[in-house]
Amino acid sequence: MGKHLGVSADILSSTLINHRKSGLLALLAAGTALTASPALAQAQPENDGLADIVVTATRSAESLSKVAASISAVSEEALGAGGIKDVASLSSAIPNLSVGDQFGVNRIFIRGIGMTSIDLGADGGVAFLQDGAQVARPAAQLSGFYDLERVEVLRGPQGTLYGRSATAGAINLITKRPTAELEGYARGTYGNYNAVALEGAVGGPISGDKLMVRVAGKYDRRDGYGINQFTGKDIDNRDAYAFRGTLLAKPSDDVEILLSGEYFHENDSNYAFHYFGPTVSPENFLGSLVGGQSLFTVAAAAGKEPNLRDIYSDQEPLNRRHGYSFTGTIDWTPGDWDVKSVTSYRKFVRFNRDDLDASNANMFGQNNYDEDSKTFSQEFVASYKSDKYDLLFGAMYFNEELYGSVRVPLTNLAVLLKLAGQAPPATPNNAFDGLSYQQLGTVNINALGFYAQGSYALTDKLKLTAGGRFSYEKRKGEGSFDFLSSVSTDKAKSWNAFTPTVSLNYQATDNTLLYATVTRGFKSGVINIGSRNDVINPEYVWSYEIGLKTSTLDNKLQANLAGFYMDYSDLQVGFVDATSVVTTVNAASARNYGLEAELRARPVQGLTLEVFGTYLSAKYRKFTSGDYRQGFAQVNLAGKRLSNAPEFSFRAGGDYDLPLNISGKLNLRADVNWQGRVFFTEFNNADATQKGYALMNAGLRYSSEDGRWSVDVWGRNLADKLVVTNNIITAPLFSSVRVGSVAPPRTVGVTLGVNF
Repeated sequence: MGKHLGVSADILSSTLINHRKSGLLALLAAGTALTASPALAQAQPENDGLADIVVTATRSAESLSKVAASISAVSEEALGAGGIKDVASLSSAIPNLSVGDQFGVNRIFIRGIGMTSIDLGADGGVAFLQDGAQVARPAAQLSGFYDLERVEVLRGPQGTLYGRSATAGAINLITKRPTAELEGYARGTYGNYNAVALEGAVGGPISGDKLMVRVAGKYDRRDGYGINQFTGKDIDNRDAYAFRGTLLAKPSDDVEILLSGEYFHENDSNYAFHYFGPTVSPENFLGSLVGGQSLFTVAAAAGKEPNLRDIYSDQEPLNRRHGYSFTGTIDWTPGDWDVKSVTSYRKFVRFNRDDLDASNANMFGQNNYDEDSKTFSQEFVASYKSDKYDLLFGAMYFNEELYGSVRVPLTNLAVLLKLAGQAPPATPNNAFDGLSYQQLGTVNINALGFYAQGSYALTDKLKLTAGGRFSYEKRKGEGSFDFLSSVSTDKAKSWNAFTPTVSLNYQATDNTLLYATVTRGFKSGVINIGSRNDVINPEYVWSYEIGLKTSTLDNKLQANLAGFYMDYSDLQVGFVDATSVVTTVNAASARNYGLEAELRARPVQGLTLEVFGTYLSAKYRKFTSGDYRQGFAQVNLAGKRLSNAPEFSFRAGGDYDLPLNISGKLNLRADVNWQGRVFFTEFNNADATQKGYALMNAGLRYSSEDGRWSVDVWGRNLADKLVVTNNIITAPLFSSVRVGSVAPPRTVGVTLGVNF
């Protein structure tokens, strides 16, 4: 397929742009024709009601409709080439979830809180786990999804059950387990941009139901979504593969041992710096000093608008990453108890290179980023259930050895220093060419957590849940900061916190649950290796939430409603300061409050409809910082919106199974996702924003009568919207240009699948 969809897609794009609001309503009303939702493509029973799903987000298996918390689950059927294929596409299916990469670093925001710090060793605000084991490095969370049973997303602080780095929520990927029956699948996809994706798994018994094995793998390759116009080479392409092996042993009726190992490798030009134009300096100010050009100047000379998916650079973006992990889970169920041990080791290495000056000029703009991490974690959880009360106890140990470096060669720095009057006019232009701006060092993290939680049935309908977690974390960093001189940056500090939770649940009827929850969250402080910063204090939050979950009409209609208020103190905010140094500070305070409404319906057999809408007010209460547009003068940011926090978002979609007179069936699906404006800096400036937009996805699948064979024709972002997912203002030394990341363009493809 080519890189363009054709006339029909252009008509669709125009219609969506000109009639966005009416189109959303029309799509929902016309659900019997073409409304769909990948997130709703759960296995539906043959009766007329909606299926429920069992989740383990609360550390025990429980029906999603009975969990007194804001939890979403994406099922196996929704995962794949035409649906949710990576962490970024989760945002199209989950309320108040925003995902984008920051040059190869995963940035997840829930209810306006996530990863804003760009310091080495910084953590996000959303805990990311696979099979219950934490994947600490945000860059290691971009390996893609394959052979998953489901994905669970918890919205709101998870200070008691998840502890560290969960001040906004948690995401848990749950992989498929081996079975006692020989089974598997294979899928092959071809799409535009010469995309080829191969995925499959096979598993079964080695010794009946006592010893079972499963092997899964994925290969993902495509051409770039853009090109480097200076060199003609692709950017934002992908060439990656991964494989996983899992062994399940059941030595007795009450003991299970699950062992898994995984490897991931990627080598391409993904996660390129995209240039969005100047801020405080004239266009291509830096490049013009040494005769360079930018994407914008080249486009202007040709009399056309620049294509922001392209770059114009003398530095090819490089993305090299690989890693492996081992996870072992022992589950012992003596009587009414369930005792679980989760042990995990993970190794991750990456190298990224991009061009900070965003031009073809040989100007100190090459950004080289190295990261090498080793993590080990051990967690024990014991739970007890009875008719009257439930108990849960847990203990966790986490260790990470992290090395990181950022190196920017100072080529032609003398040109700018002479212009600024900071170097004598006679200084040679290459006076500093052999030097570098460099931050490097290692951080050792040791964390402990002890937690307990209990639930007691006050009446047949009213249940009280209370618990708390004690967290201790120590960080020690050894490094240096080099910029025309060298400064040692050795630092060490420890913190501890108690994070309680209290919840009251009222089961008004068998189909209606009301709940109210108060909880506290904690995110550790930061040792920024290679930085002149002081040690950054921890981030805290108090969260208050009320909710309703109900169903009616024989479970043909389900509705969830949640209202929340979150009060943050010492919120960690990262940016580039007036001295061109990457820095993180503690904003004094912020508060987030909002509403989330979800509605699912099955009006007729085979048709499932969904709509959700969210409102979010996420603003700083007290915060003063230096504005790059005002010469870094200190400005009061109280009342400014937090980054990546849209005020409104909306989703409408559905899924329709159409039986055929011949063997097999057709499945039609589509969804529309609208998100309001977001800002990417704390100043809410117009040069660092993404205005509101709507994305439309659709698909048509034929499945054989026995469900063994399938052919799926699908498309995502059918209107081909250009969406900026991240935007930073670079260092003043680099003219504070705007660079960032963009979401994928329109992608279409065909997927052939077989189950066996």
